[in-house]
Amino acid sequence: MRFKGIFRAMSGAAVTLGLLSQASAEVPEIRLAKQFSMGYLQFNVMDHQKLIEKHAKLMGISEVKVTWQVFNGPAAMNDALISGNIDIATGGVPGLLVVWSKTKGTPQEIRGISALTSQPVLLNTTNAALKTIADYKEGDKIAVPAVKSSVQAITLQMAAAKAFGPKEFAKLDPLTVSMTPPDATIALLSGSSEVTSVFSVPPFQFQQLESPKVHTVLSSFDVMGGSHTFTVAWTSAKFRDKNPVLYKALIAALKEATDIVNKDKRAAAALWIEDSKSKLPLDMVTKIVAAPAARWTMTPEHTMIYADFMHEVGTLKQKAASWKDYFFPEIYDLNGS
Repeated sequence: MRFKGIFRAMSGAAVTLGLLSQASAEVPEIRLAKQFSMGYLQFNVMDHQKLIEKHAKLMGISEVKVTWQVFNGPAAMNDALISGNIDIATGGVPGLLVVWSKTKGTPQEIRGISALTSQPVLLNTTNAALKTIADYKEGDKIAVPAVKSSVQAITLQMAAAKAFGPKEFAKLDPLTVSMTPPDATIALLSGSSEVTSVFSVPPFQFQQLESPKVHTVLSSFDVMGGSHTFTVAWTSAKFRDKNPVLYKALIAALKEATDIVNKDKRAAAALWIEDSKSKLPLDMVTKIVAAPAARWTMTPEHTMIYADFMHEVGTLKQKAASWKDYFFPEIYDLNGS
């Protein structure tokens, strides 16, 4: 009986060791997603130069499976993140804030990884009668990547609150329609749809302005009182906690990619053209990447302006006391806001 007990113990230990060996043999995976714009240049660089794989290997992970997806708007992306179909999401600050507020204090809590870039988004139109947002009336359709949830939609609400009073923040919401930036640009320039205004993203907003019939009604810098974060990356605490080494590799890859973009903006522009299969000339895209108003940085800038507004109007149930409430600690040493 004693020997049977020893045998059973040895067999159990062997099974346990076998499971551990099998788990260690599994290839870690990280699934990243981005949206339509030039706000994700670091991701283009990370993909082409295999930076996540590079830093994972330096940290002891010999192999990692990295996949990339493209979404339009934060709602679908956040649904994919919460359901476990992606690991890393990206978009405007409001997209992060909505999912952070929704998941705060739960096992699925989601926070920001870092900012990606600060730059303006522009509300452009072909309607010569529209000089300010006060000129918009019924029938003046405004294309945004996603109604009521995209950075453009929230910025438009903030502009309406300033122009018409806080209680009228949603006054222009009925005029908005969801369209991808490429499709919205085609609709605006061709005049083939009811859309006569587009609250867009770079480079499409600048492509629109190449037409003499297009002018800018509003810049997000006007609404925010200056430069602000345009795009950020975020993930779940579950993914971060389950993959501590891989998460450190991701942070290191983001840092290196940000340095690469800042050192050679023309090369970064070329990667964006290649990845998006854009027909825009390299000189034009380089000019956009290197514009004085465009800064490629991991530091969150004026994100609390969005957080405060969205809480005041009821979009966010959770009130943030600081930008650090909705970002993970790895970037707390940065001078964020």
